[in-house]
Amino acid sequence: MRTTNILPSFFTSRFLQLCLSSFLFFASFNMIIPELPAYLSSLGGEDYKGLIISLFTLTAGLSRPFSGKLADKIGRVPVMIFGASVCLFVSLLYPLISGVAGFLCLRFFHGFSTGFTPTGISAYVADIVPFNRRGEAMGLQSLFSSLGMAAGPAMGGFIADLYGIMPLFYGSSAVALIAILLLVRLKETVEDKEAFHLSQIKLKKDEIFERRVFAPCFVLFFSYLSFGIVLTIIPDFSEHLNISNKGIFFAVFTLSSLIIRILAGRASDKYGRIPVLKAATLCLALAMMAIALSESKEMLLLSGILFGFAIGMTSPTIAAWTIDLSLPEFRGRGLATMYIALEAGIGIGALSSGWIYANEHQNFPLAFMIGCTGALIAMLFLFVQKSKTEAYDQT
Repeated sequence: MRTTNILPSFFTSRFLQLCLSSFLFFASFNMIIPELPAYLSSLGGEDYKGLIISLFTLTAGLSRPFSGKLADKIGRVPVMIFGASVCLFVSLLYPLISGVAGFLCLRFFHGFSTGFTPTGISAYVADIVPFNRRGEAMGLQSLFSSLGMAAGPAMGGFIADLYGIMPLFYGSSAVALIAILLLVRLKETVEDKEAFHLSQIKLKKDEIFERRVFAPCFVLFFSYLSFGIVLTIIPDFSEHLNISNKGIFFAVFTLSSLIIRILAGRASDKYGRIPVLKAATLCLALAMMAIALSESKEMLLLSGILFGFAIGMTSPTIAAWTIDLSLPEFRGRGLATMYIALEAGIGIGALSSGWIYANEHQNFPLAFMIGCTGALIAMLFLFVQKSKTEAYDQT
């Protein structure tokens, strides 16, 4: 009897290896996020909660042009390993810090992890997957990343409840180490790679941003304001609603995004990137409005499901659209520009929501409505775009 392989043709052993490493990498730095606001408060820094995410994303954004250039020059694998190594070593340093300034300094340097590894991951996937399966592949890869983002906070909250914050930091470092061990076994996809030298760190003006990918970056920036808001004040909002595990919202919205990622990726391959993103931004606006109106655990978690659907549609579709518009030889730069927009959106969302919230519970709805407004701006922008975009590499 003839059997049919249910896995897509691009799902090879190295694709799986990359996905597993991606899962562990995202789990590593997300494990500690729900516990950081309370930990910073214990150090006397309760007025600086908005900086927990914004400093992290600031460094990630600043490092993107460098990671994009290096991914094109020295290869995807070294760039991925460097970012995961940052997670490994910085997580080991958190227990050694006893002051607010030192903590914020570590958050700043921790951002180099997401400034490098995701750029290399996305470029690697684009290198090994056919053009007409790009959306589906990005959706499947991001599914593993989302699993890491879901497992990380939930697992981190469990460890912190049972053993405390210090073992949580050590656990985060151990998970990053396993991710590195998987990456070192990957075959490099850049054929004419160069050896690293310091001159590659110097950036020319046209190497900072890739202008061809402005449209997806605009949508991503305004969409991911919501992500920064959620990362910053959902832990306090969960506590306000008497939810003991502050990572449960993150687990719910991330898990709800898993299946939709694959479906959205396939839909964007078939019907186009913009139609899928129109639905995603509308869903995101409704989700942030629902979170703002939540008055119970049940309503918050239902809002989290809707939020997960929106993020699950947005992430792989934006990545595929960015790759479509990037020249093959500057793919790393194009993806780096995309991640700059992502980090800028998260960082500004985190900083603005932390400032508006200001540890006053009555300010929660206003802070969440910033995300709703950003989603509506992104949706309006999509309606003035052409329904089809030019792709520079369709081979």
